[in-house]
Amino acid sequence: MPAATHSARSTTASLASTNARQQQQASLAKRLLFPNIPSGADLPPLFLSPACPSELHAEVYDLIALSLRAYVNTWWTKITRYDKEFLPQLTKVLVHVIRTLEQRILSADLSTLVFCDVPALVTEHFIDYRHAASKVSTSYATGGAYTVPQLFHLFQPHLAVSPEGNIDEEYFRHALDLVLKICLPPEDYAPDVERYIIREVLLKLIVKDTIPRVIRPWFIQQTVLDLLGPPPEKQPPHASSSNSHGHFSQLSNLIVLLLSAIQSLSGTCLALIHAYKQAISTIKLVNESTATKHPTTASNASRPGVLSSKAQECTIPMSGTPSSSPVPSTTLLQDTLERPPIPTAVDPPNDFVRGPLVMFCEIFRLHWHFAGAIAFNFLFMLCTCFRTFINNLLSYVLYNRILSFPSILSLVRLSKRTLFPNGYPGPPPVDPTPEEQAMIRRRLIRRVSEMLPVPISAILLGSSPVASLEAIIDPLGDHACNTHLAVLLFDAMLLTVFPELGIQGSSSKVATENPGILMDGLEDEEVDVGSVAEVVVPICACLVFSPPTTSFAR
Repeated sequence: MPAATHSARSTTASLASTNARQQQQASLAKRLLFPNIPSGADLPPLFLSPACPSELHAEVYDLIALSLRAYVNTWWTKITRYDKEFLPQLTKVLVHVIRTLEQRILSADLSTLVFCDVPALVTEHFIDYRHAASKVSTSYATGGAYTVPQLFHLFQPHLAVSPEGNIDEEYFRHALDLVLKICLPPEDYAPDVERYIIREVLLKLIVKDTIPRVIRPWFIQQTVLDLLGPPPEKQPPHASSSNSHGHFSQLSNLIVLLLSAIQSLSGTCLALIHAYKQAISTIKLVNESTATKHPTTASNASRPGVLSSKAQECTIPMSGTPSSSPVPSTTLLQDTLERPPIPTAVDPPNDFVRGPLVMFCEIFRLHWHFAGAIAFNFLFMLCTCFRTFINNLLSYVLYNRILSFPSILSLVRLSKRTLFPNGYPGPPPVDPTPEEQAMIRRRLIRRVSEMLPVPISAILLGSSPVASLEAIIDPLGDHACNTHLAVLLFDAMLLTVFPELGIQGSSSKVATENPGILMDGLEDEEVDVGSVAEVVVPICACLVFSPPTTSFAR
């Protein structure tokens, strides 16, 4: 009897140790987000795309688990330690939001955002900063009372940013709440507690952890330094040894020089052959991806809200007199879908080359010196000749190289290591001292000046490279002005994924109160008010105009 009791106890202890070992081996996502899944089962797929690798599902689940454990579980366990269904319920809501965002991003035109909208915002940032800096200590700045950030704020007023560069959290809170309203079904959006928790977690990640960090000038400069890599090591010069055999030494040097020339020539030929094969392969891949790509009109028809707007256009009469024989909207919609498209109604393709080139010209101030202007005009004409192919090439590189699954997986892993270095949020990093920030700036200027060859440096930087690089870095050297750029980029990304946020109930008001704003410079052309409103009406229907007292002559 004692032997049987001892064997039962040993069996129970071994089972308990096995369960504890399996629980330790289970991932954090299984223990927190899916506690009811068996230990050997895999996590449910997070993304709906069949081409998504399993590693990306696991990494994103792990990032969600780390975030909920750090920002939710710390205070929820103080309320109750027995409720284990709260975090899985939050995970269910987050999974629904992520899948809706995935569908939205796949249907959005990210090429226009990356190659048109973002370069336009960066170009305008550099232009406005230089205009604001040129008006300091003048009558436009009320005799020097206004600083550069205050003058810049007058050029780019925004509801979410103060003149000192402080971010209004209510703006982002309301924007995220609208995003959750679009992504969540009514039964999941109705409970306030879950929605508020998810909204505040996202708000902290965006407003308190990300934007205040990336707008720092030293952070931008250090990031550019990291992207450029370390400078090449300078090899010490070889000491010249005296050789008594002068004729033999000259002959050996000639042989070495000849062999080195042959080796350099063969290496150049091999590099040209490899570049030619790579170019041919890339051209074939670009042409194949272009042939399999859907037309723009078909992609727009699949987006939410486009079909309903077209149906409304069919039911609205074009003239002011009422129609004598009204036709049901369903008949008009059916006739519209069956009617072949009009060739003249097709929008011209976007020019993905112009935006980056103009941004490059404004950053390096190529129009300020003759050689840079000539080089820019020549490059612009060359890119215009091959505009169609370059547009397809940029789209191919964006979707197949930059936004590929391996790149996204690396970005998620980097975010997890940065935000949660030891599984928990690390201490806030210490900002460099002003002396260290000045050292980072000098290192960047020296690294760029050493990296550029002399002919290219003469074209891009002119006769004084150091002064030109100082002028290039200055527009990103103020965190208050960088805050405006970060908020505008956030608005552009949000309006690309959720275009309905920019046109809610604002186009009619703008067209009624200020008819000249939308139609200025568009005479003798038909204007789509909805498309114009999508461009000029910011997020949450908040259109901000600069007051007459703060307008400056540029």
